[in-house]
Amino acid sequence: MSGTVKKAYVRPLDFKHGQIDMGHGAGGRASAQLIEELFLAAFDNEYLNQGNDQAAFPAPAGRMVMATDGHVVSPLFFPGGDIGSLSVHGTVNDVAMAGARPLYLSASFIIEEGFALAQLKRIVDSMAAAARAAGVPIVTGDTKVVERGKGDGVFITTTGIGVVPPGVRIDGAAARPGDAILVSGTMGDHGVAIMSCRESLAFETEIVSDSAALHGLVAQMLAAVPGVRVLRDPTRGGLATTLNEIARQSSVGMLLDEAAIPVRPQVDAACELLGLDPLYVANEGKLIAICAEEDAAALLAAMRSHPQGADAARIGTVVEDAHGFVQMQTRFGGRRMVDWLSGEQLPRIC
Repeated sequence: MSGTVKKAYVRPLDFKHGQIDMGHGAGGRASAQLIEELFLAAFDNEYLNQGNDQAAFPAPAGRMVMATDGHVVSPLFFPGGDIGSLSVHGTVNDVAMAGARPLYLSASFIIEEGFALAQLKRIVDSMAAAARAAGVPIVTGDTKVVERGKGDGVFITTTGIGVVPPGVRIDGAAARPGDAILVSGTMGDHGVAIMSCRESLAFETEIVSDSAALHGLVAQMLAAVPGVRVLRDPTRGGLATTLNEIARQSSVGMLLDEAAIPVRPQVDAACELLGLDPLYVANEGKLIAICAEEDAAALLAAMRSHPQGADAARIGTVVEDAHGFVQMQTRFGGRRMVDWLSGEQLPRIC
C-alpha cells in the first residue's frame, strides 16, 4: 500500500455503494486512489507517509522480536471485534509473548473482487483504531486483489516487530518441574463468540470475543516478576494444545486442576450445546504464564490488578514427566489426559 500518490482523479471513492474491482489491485490510478483515500487516511503516521515501498524507522538497542500472522476469520465481523482489530491484536500479542514491547506493524491485504468498499472501510477503520489504542503504528503494507470467488472477502496478514527489555528471557523451553501455571482469564470466549455468530445461536447473555492487545498486561507482569519463564497466548487449539506445545518444548509434564480453570457459564453451556471442549477453543485476549513457585503469588496479584487480568487464576503445576503428558485432575477426583487437538474443532476462528 506504499508509494507516492498524486491526486490525478476526479471522483472520490464511493464508500457507501462502491465495490473492489480488479483495477484496485493493478498498480495504476485506481490502486493509488484506494491507497490514499482508504489506507493512508486511516493508518496515518510519519513512517507510512514517507511513501516508499518500505518503512524506515529507528530501532532501539536490545534483542529484537518479529512475528507474522495470517487472519482468515469467518465471519469477518463478530461480537467484540472483526478481522481488522483481530489482525492487530493477534500480532501484537505474538510479539508481547516474548516479553517484548511491540514497536511497529506491517499489513498485507488480499481482497476479493466485488468486496464492498463500505465493509473494507469498516475493517480498515477498526484496524487503525486498534493500532492507535495499542500504540503500535502500521508503517508499511501491501494490497492485492484476486478474482471474484477466489478470496472469500478479505484476508489480512500482519507482521510485527518489538524489542525485549534487558534481563528478560522468556522461552517455551524454560518451564521447570514445580513451576506454577497461570492464565489471565476465562477460556474459550473468542472461539464460542465466532461459532455462535456463525451458527446464529442466541443466548441469554451475549458471548463476546476477548480479542485485545496484551502488551500492557505483560509489561505489568514483568515489572512485578522479571523472571517469568514462559508466556504464550492460547489461540488456535486453545489452552490444551498450547500447554502441550510448551510441555514438549520444555520436556516436562503438567498437572491441571479442572475446577480452577475459569470458563464463563454461558461459554460452558454453548460448548455443551455445540459438542465442544472449552479447553480446545481459541482465545484472542488471554495468556498463559509459567513462573517459579515462589513467584506465583506475586505474579497472580500483578495480573489481577490489571483490567485484562482481573479473572486470572492459577490452574496447575509443571511436573516431571519424560513423556511430556498434560493431565488434569477432574472435579470428580480422577485424572484424564489433556491431549493435543485432533482434527479441526472450530474452523476459521482467527
